[in-house]
Amino acid sequence: MIPAAGLGTRFLPLTKATPKEMLPVVDKPAIQYVVEEAVAAGMSDILMVTGRNKRPLEDHFDRNYELEEALQRRGDQDKLRSVCASTELADIHYVRQRDPKGLGHAVLCAAPHVGREPFAVLLADDLIDPRDPLLARMAEVRERLGGSVVALMEVDPQAIHLYGCAAVDASAGGDGVRITELVEKPEPGTAPSNLAVIGRYLLDPEIFEVLRNTDPGRGGEIQLTDALSTLVRAGRPVHGVVFSGRRYDTGDRAEYLRATVRLACERADLGPEFLAWLREFVRAEELVGV
Repeated sequence: MIPAAGLGTRFLPLTKATPKEMLPVVDKPAIQYVVEEAVAAGMSDILMVTGRNKRPLEDHFDRNYELEEALQRRGDQDKLRSVCASTELADIHYVRQRDPKGLGHAVLCAAPHVGREPFAVLLADDLIDPRDPLLARMAEVRERLGGSVVALMEVDPQAIHLYGCAAVDASAGGDGVRITELVEKPEPGTAPSNLAVIGRYLLDPEIFEVLRNTDPGRGGEIQLTDALSTLVRAGRPVHGVVFSGRRYDTGDRAEYLRATVRLACERADLGPEFLAWLREFVRAEELVGV
């Protein structure tokens, strides 16, 4: 399940008419990287929770017969394969989140589709490098320890108030830690650790009933962190995987630019030429500053 109903206000005016999930990272929209990650982890049924003005998401993952036929006539097989790639990734479904009531409410919108099966939630702003298969590690922890599993990452203690925050017990061994406390965006100086919740979750379906009974929290929204905290306090198993790999936050403008530059530099078809230009650009800028 991929929540994609946000307004993208941090990228205005661009996102006035363009969904933030469709912002390009090199030559693919950000959300395609997230879908590819889910597929690489063995997931073939994807539900996107959308809102108004999100039709371009559906169009991107749908067939474009006119474009495909034009590329076929030209014999441009490389571009044809790239156009068809998003269409053939997975079975993708859509449901509207009619009211912007927070991530917890967006997850609750998925309940009729998910039913009583465990499911993954992937936030579209977080890109995880495919060389660091986080979802596979989380699935192994769930299989070994049970319950819901949350991705965690160490951040600067001065920035932890921007995230959901977890206190953990590492005695479980291996990749998994037991979460003992969860706080959504703690007040500065009150965080129980510097372990931030990042945008990957493997959830038991029991989370739906908890969300139905979760009052609006931080920001007046129904917070998924609050519902998971309720499970923790009830003694239900909630575990974490501490991630130290490559993650790109495309919801932040500066991080979005850095992600685009990093991924472009690593591309075999773009990297050498782009990196050479980038070195020259930086060198020229340094000379200007002398």
